[in-house]
Amino acid sequence: MDTRRVVSRAGWLVARKALLAREKDLARQRDALSAERRKLPMVRIEKEYVFEGGNGRASLRDLFEGRRRLIVYHFPFDPAWDGDCGSCSHLADSFAGGIVHLPTRDTSFAAVCRAPIAKIESCKRRMGWTFTWLSSLGSDFNDDFRVTLDEAAGGTGTNGELPGLSVFLRDGDDVFHTYSTYQRALDVLLGTYNSLDLTPLGRSKEDGRTLAPLRRNDRYPPRQARR
Repeated sequence: MDTRRVVSRAGWLVARKALLAREKDLARQRDALSAERRKLPMVRIEKEYVFEGGNGRASLRDLFEGRRRLIVYHFPFDPAWDGDCGSCSHLADSFAGGIVHLPTRDTSFAAVCRAPIAKIESCKRRMGWTFTWLSSLGSDFNDDFRVTLDEAAGGTGTNGELPGLSVFLRDGDDVFHTYSTYQRALDVLLGTYNSLDLTPLGRSKEDGRTLAPLRRNDRYPPRQARR
């Protein structure tokens, strides 16, 4: 422990109030940014995307399940991979529990990747996930939304699959693309990391030097009592 950081309760309160002022300012900036995001223009989806799910084929419109809003998580899972991405499985663990509340706000959720549905269903069973997850294999969906960078699959960059999130709005039979974001912007979904950010050591190991390794939720050793 760094004893130079140990102060009196009064000294701590002074420092805490100073930080609180910055936290409030950040919250106001975040609210303003969210308002700007809601005002973004929209793009009508003209292409008919078809996905393969556990219950058969579905269109993008079907994923709304009659609701007005749809959030799609672009799950990086290449058809050639033996299994899912470990860090992205960590992210999926973070949203898997919270999305149950989205339908109460007229919003549906689905994950989409290029892996075949058999690999997706196997991964869901192993990880204990129940959220909607479909395969876009054979469609242009991943390329059109810039999450597949494999030239062989129609991408335009270096080989690989990227995580991302896209938002859609339905008006009758018309579907509109309203927002997409990628990479570090997805940090807002990481409940584990955001919880660790509240602690003195942040996202690091206990030695404070390196990031703790991310694993799939079924790959951690049995929990042991701490001394």
